[in-house]
Amino acid sequence: GTMLSGRIAKRLGSAGLPDNTICFTFRGSAGQSFGAFAARGLTLTLEGESNDYLGKGLSGARIIVKPPPDAAYDPSTNIICGNVLLYGAVDGEVYIHGQVGQRFAIRNSGVNAVVEGIGDHGCEYMTGGRVVILGETGINFAAGMSGGIAYIYDPEGKFDGRCNLDMVDVEPVRRQRDQEELKGLIESHYRYTGSERANRILQNWDTAVPAFVQVLPMEYKQVLGLMSESDKATERDEVVND
Repeated sequence: GTMLSGRIAKRLGSAGLPDNTICFTFRGSAGQSFGAFAARGLTLTLEGESNDYLGKGLSGARIIVKPPPDAAYDPSTNIICGNVLLYGAVDGEVYIHGQVGQRFAIRNSGVNAVVEGIGDHGCEYMTGGRVVILGETGINFAAGMSGGIAYIYDPEGKFDGRCNLDMVDVEPVRRQRDQEELKGLIESHYRYTGSERANRILQNWDTAVPAFVQVLPMEYKQVLGLMSESDKATERDEVVND
């Protein structure tokens, strides 16, 4: 997809092509940097597994990774992609039916992505986009995260101890528009991957929503006007004490 995206960009610039203009389906094991810098209008579906750097610099394309149709294992509990996915990605969509390694969505600045579990240092230095994790995370989540929103499915309440709280707040998904956004992303994930976990969550949506938390950078909350009066008072106290 990288060479083709270069030709698309040369002819059409960053606008790219209309959605789903060019669609490829791959089967087997992809090497490093699958779908790197892929342009708008491309849809890349991989039935198999991928190495590191999938979607690096993603520039508007859609990437779907899922197990082969005859897979005899539970995809939601198995690793399907490597480390450092979506490094520096700026636009597009990614749906991964399975777990991935460390530093997922590092420096993501605009991609919407859904995955079913990640390793350490997720959403590190993220500045934009949306990330939905339908499973557990590793430690040091959101270190240096200054923009975008992450939604974590956390029915066992383990996430707080794994999140780096220096720059972000962790809170329930209370606002209606946030719930609608989250549900829409999970619906897309199910539509493209057939994820059983996504389907179970959607079938039991009213009881599943309270099990989600959202990660919001503090400064990003200010920009969106979402800080509560108590949050603002706490921030003022910290400034005075410093």
